[in-house]
Amino acid sequence: MGDDDAAFPEDAGPPFGVEDLKRLSQALADSMTGTAAIDAPAALCRACVDLLDITGASVSLAGDNEAQMLWWSSDPVAGRLAEAQYTLGDGPCQSALALTAPVLAEDLAVGKDARRWPVFAQQAVALGVRAAFSIPLALAGLAVGTLDLYRNRPGPLSERDRSFAFPAADAITTALLALQAEEAPGGEAAWLDAAESDHEEVHQATGMIMVFLGLNPQHALARLRAHAFSRGQSVTEAARDVLAGRVRFDD
Repeated sequence: MGDDDAAFPEDAGPPFGVEDLKRLSQALADSMTGTAAIDAPAALCRACVDLLDITGASVSLAGDNEAQMLWWSSDPVAGRLAEAQYTLGDGPCQSALALTAPVLAEDLAVGKDARRWPVFAQQAVALGVRAAFSIPLALAGLAVGTLDLYRNRPGPLSERDRSFAFPAADAITTALLALQAEEAPGGEAAWLDAAESDHEEVHQATGMIMVFLGLNPQHALARLRAHAFSRGQSVTEAARDVLAGRVRFDD
């Protein structure tokens, strides 16, 4: 095995050459052909799953007060992985949003990645996820969401796969810009409105906790997350219990 072969896992292949990149560009274009901007993230995620050495993918959008909406996921595990990170307020997706930079976790079972997010890593591994890669969707230096990829076995995201995944994230961001351009001047972008409305129950429950305990929004959401974690629930499930009166924070 030569030095070049040693640098990349055998199943990931060498870096894409010029012709490979042309084919990838065509694949990106094909995935977008006739696709409305609102459907573009799903088309691009499907292309990632089809072409890359990954198991699944999702796109999440970030709204105000740490709200987060799962826009599209390739499979139930990808959706549960996104929900786990929103519930915990921790994980590669949350780190990518905070840093506005890619966060690539190659083994969530052992080593530095497992130590960085110990609770999330434990939950991810329980779902059968060993590697997770989060790429921010950045507008004017602000991360408004993430493209999240996962694999059911450990290993880095190869240079070959990064050369497609990163442009795919850029293309998803371009789709967000197209959606924003369709909005009336001065109006809120529809995709950001969706991020807010999707977690309306969480917002309402957080508001109730703010009133009960006299907390600011961030601390109230932290209390809701802590309650969800203690019960083994998602934060959305915990919010529904608060709204239904099954859980009270004023006792």
